[in-house]
Amino acid sequence: MTKILILNGPNLNLLGTRQPEVYGTTTLKDIEVMCRSRADKLGATVEMRQSNHEGELIDWIHAARDRFDGLVINAGAYTHTSIALMDAISSVAIPTLELHLSNIHEREDFRRVSYIGKVAFDLVMGHGADGYPMAIERMVSHLSS
Repeated sequence: MTKILILNGPNLNLLGTRQPEVYGTTTLKDIEVMCRSRADKLGATVEMRQSNHEGELIDWIHAARDRFDGLVINAGAYTHTSIALMDAISSVAIPTLELHLSNIHEREDFRRVSYIGKVAFDLVMGHGADGYPMAIERMVSHLSS
């Protein structure tokens, strides 16, 4: 069975209340239910985690090496700043898909830079909470090809 780790970065614990005009009203818990449902239909399992701390995200990426087949990551603002996350992903060599609720290419200039994108095989963005199940589908497809 395909095992996918979904990591969420800073401030994503506030989904549902944080800038709903940008990020929607769906909570991270609601998204987790959506992800588990889609994974079940695809014969996969998901484990979902969130941290506001870069080092904790890095530790989880390192630990994923022998436990997960793929990584889906919404690194939040760390997408645009964290060479350390990019290096961690590159170091573990797990297929990684970058995910964003909003379309980062249509936002502020600084959000258009993605260090995660340099080591990810794909990008899902601009679909709100629905992007998470889409990312799971793309990951399962990538791993089976």
